[in-house]
Amino acid sequence: MSDVPRIVTSAQTGPHEDLLRRVTRGLSHVWRKPLAQHTRDAFDDAEAWRRSQGERGLILDACCGVGLSTRRLAEQFPEHSVIGVDRSADRLSRDHGPLPDNALLVRADLVDFWRLALATGWQPERHYLLYPNPYPKSVQLKHRWHGHPVFPAIVGLGGRLEVRSNWRIYVEEFAAAVTLATGVSAPVEAHDPGVAPMTHFERKYHEHHQPLWRLVATLDHRPQLMPTP
Repeated sequence: MSDVPRIVTSAQTGPHEDLLRRVTRGLSHVWRKPLAQHTRDAFDDAEAWRRSQGERGLILDACCGVGLSTRRLAEQFPEHSVIGVDRSADRLSRDHGPLPDNALLVRADLVDFWRLALATGWQPERHYLLYPNPYPKSVQLKHRWHGHPVFPAIVGLGGRLEVRSNWRIYVEEFAAAVTLATGVSAPVEAHDPGVAPMTHFERKYHEHHQPLWRLVATLDHRPQLMPTP
């Protein structure tokens, strides 16, 4: 089987025409999806661990996959607590060496985990979204994080938010959504991961000379962005 990663293809040639409506709706309508009990339990465990870390700053590694990025962030920021979250037990169970003492891997649905983190008052200093599923079909906008009803919780957590993708349009859309929600400009730039890619996806894309893109936005903690009943 070929290990060559696919280049993202889409009928879209620029940001989705429905992006403004989707983001505006998320910022103005209460989302009433019930929180799953298994994610409540996973969050409670993560919160207990976070508190046990004392005064360390928090780094949230969303969609962490096999946890390689979580490990590397924990090594890069030894004075911080790093929590990696992914919904796949299979990915999280793969052996990539010991987990640093300042890192935790959590199996949970991020849609609920983000909302619980916001409601509990989490304020990550850094928040990473590395190579999320781009859902490149035009009809899939609502599945992209910036088109999803949970988007206000993502930006409401605040901190230094970094998003990376090998599909420029995804990052451009996310940047536009950030500006619409917060007023903060999030320039899109080419990204070179150097000799230490954060994820296996990033390594493969870089090795096969696919262009990589990212945005970095420093956001205030604004829990009010997520409408509540």
